[in-house]
Amino acid sequence: MRLDRTGQAEAFDAIGDRYDEAFPHKEGQVASAEWLVKSLPAGSRVLDLGCGTGIPTASRLAEGGLEVVGIDLSDKMVALAQGHVPTGTFHRADIADLRPGGPRDLGRFDAVAAFFALLMLPRAEIPLALRTVHHLLVPGGLFALSMVEADVDDFSIPFIGSTIRVSGYLREELREVVEAAGFDIVEESSYSYAPSSVDVPPEVQIFLRCRRRS
Repeated sequence: MRLDRTGQAEAFDAIGDRYDEAFPHKEGQVASAEWLVKSLPAGSRVLDLGCGTGIPTASRLAEGGLEVVGIDLSDKMVALAQGHVPTGTFHRADIADLRPGGPRDLGRFDAVAAFFALLMLPRAEIPLALRTVHHLLVPGGLFALSMVEADVDDFSIPFIGSTIRVSGYLREELREVVEAAGFDIVEESSYSYAPSSVDVPPEVQIFLRCRRRS
């Protein structure tokens, strides 16, 4: 499979810390991060996929006594995350780099958080990304996932002064894709969200709390 990330990292490099200004209310992420903190023993390793600026997810996980590792395509986001969460370890990397037999090995994790990271992939890559998450988790490990509910594939949208490409699923299809990758969904919630940026449209965000099947 040929990976095409043209413009994706550059868009987030340009957006920088304006991302947190455009998305000031992240109740779903905060609630899912709290679920991970309450469900895991102190010192558990957690991977934050698409860590962005490190706020609020990596920051809350670290405050909760967890060992945080984050990856992002954007050098700017990695630098911001490292500044916001100095106890974490952050890498510029693609989730495809972490696949079984891939070029990067960050070890295994007790939990993975992927908040709006997989929507940056074309649909053809999302099942592989989910299998990669399954591979990265210890048996019974936790997976907190969020996506925007939308029936789109690699669709270009304006985003805080840049253009990005996004994919999504309707709710039932998202459940099917996640379960087919080897996860049990233990809880689901959704939020209607209107970002403060005028060029980012309102959206319905789906949050799934999952457990890796052994």
